[in-house]
Amino acid sequence: MTLFDSGAGSGEERKARGAFFTPAALCDYVVAWAVRAGDDRVLEPSCGEAAFLLSAGERLRVMGCADTGCGELLRGVEMHAESACIARQMLASRGLHADIQVADFLGLPPEPVFDVVIGNPPYVRYQEVTGEARARSLSAALRAGVHLTRLASSWAAFTVHAAQFLKPNGRLALVLPAELLAVNYAADVRRFLMRRFARVRLVLFTERVFPGVQEEVLLLLAEGAGPTDRCELYQVADVAGLSRAEGAVHDWKPDRPDSKWTPSLIPASALEIYTTATRSASFGCLSDWGETTLGMVTGNNRYFALSQQRAAELGLKSSDVLPLSPPGSRHLRGLEMSMGAWTELAAAGEATLLFRPADPSPAAVRYIEAGEALGVPRAYKCRVRSPWWRVPLVGPADLLVTYMNADTPRLCANAAGVHHLNSVHGLYLRSGLRRLGMELLPLASLNSVTLLGAEIVGRAYGGGMLKLEPREADVLPVPSRNALAASAHALAERRQAVADALRSRRLHAAVRLVDEALLVEQLGLTLEEVRALRSAHDHLRARRSARGAPAR
Repeated sequence: MTLFDSGAGSGEERKARGAFFTPAALCDYVVAWAVRAGDDRVLEPSCGEAAFLLSAGERLRVMGCADTGCGELLRGVEMHAESACIARQMLASRGLHADIQVADFLGLPPEPVFDVVIGNPPYVRYQEVTGEARARSLSAALRAGVHLTRLASSWAAFTVHAAQFLKPNGRLALVLPAELLAVNYAADVRRFLMRRFARVRLVLFTERVFPGVQEEVLLLLAEGAGPTDRCELYQVADVAGLSRAEGAVHDWKPDRPDSKWTPSLIPASALEIYTTATRSASFGCLSDWGETTLGMVTGNNRYFALSQQRAAELGLKSSDVLPLSPPGSRHLRGLEMSMGAWTELAAAGEATLLFRPADPSPAAVRYIEAGEALGVPRAYKCRVRSPWWRVPLVGPADLLVTYMNADTPRLCANAAGVHHLNSVHGLYLRSGLRRLGMELLPLASLNSVTLLGAEIVGRAYGGGMLKLEPREADVLPVPSRNALAASAHALAERRQAVADALRSRRLHAAVRLVDEALLVEQLGLTLEEVRALRSAHDHLRARRSARGAPAR
């Protein structure tokens, strides 16, 4: 995924380095906030074709800076010589000049001489940042005391490094991915921003407004010498709504500077209800119930996951295969996967068997040879294990946890006792909690506190999906053991109605039934408070879903 920047080269070349066109209206808004005097020194790192410098030059000109003087105030850094050349030409066509340096910005030593640093950092995922580039990225952040993991995308180090070029009271204005709010690797970036600046403003878009890019973005507007303990939030629909952002401002204070900032999107009244509920004895975290782990990684699901019909055609013996929850999670949207449900999936031709022979039968040997002819062993996960066809075994989990979700994560009891792939997570319940957890936790987790919590601890992903990694699943707020035991009868009475609602894809109806038993009767919340939680959840889900819709 990329953010928008301008830059020369083909579309694929620009995508590889995280460079796409930045709308002029967005540049003008950022510059109007950041450039406040006719003698402000302005830096645009990774400037591409100088979209922000052009806007800054025009603003300085309006504020009384002579054209010749503006050239001394504007500086850009661009690592691609062709883009730097185009940037100079674009500025010259407007009668403007700037010092455009061809260099890797992350390799430059900090110069805290600028009043303003503006721009759109390149967004390159960690998998594509390797070798010296990754070392420079991590080192640049470390100079500011920010420890980034190797999972960090390029924008994280870029943001920290850019702040080091500002005067103490300078202003930083960047277009960033909205994952700043939520991803774990950005925790130290969030802490740094609140330590470095006196004011941290975030402009959030409720719609995916940049054509061709699913990544949700925000504007970071930070200024002054910190620290601060709160953020200022603006919410607008799209770029056209930026001029009205001032009227939507509100303050938000995180529990900790490094904690996720997703709760900032929730109305204060709903956040107070949520916080009170999750801090009560009636709620805990999923990790209180057990350990959540990744499923088995085959390296090639099409080869290793087989239907029973295919296994029969191959002549495989029962010792050559293991019972499997089919790849994906569409079949795990109910309360449990029973043996009957698994049998129905098998009869429907789903891949309910995992090829994993302990002592290969003659038929298994032939299938292994066929896999070798097809090049299956060349897949990375196959290549690094011996023998390549023996998938590392993960025992059947008590609960299966969906981690890529259009609506909300589901906990599904693995009553069939089958194995699972890494398309879902496995929850292994603690000793003494297995019976209660398998029977009631999938049901009780369908409450408005947990649904809202999933949007907070999870991560909005491309296409509007909600992703929940094991580390994030660990902190998912769920009812406590005592709360489930106390509400067991009320939940059991509603179990069939909830199952029916889920079967007919009426999630909200299922949630209302669970809310009644758990939040109202057990926790003592009022209907108005429950409605506030639902509204907050619907708001966050709508924001996430908007990213999956076509841009207008």
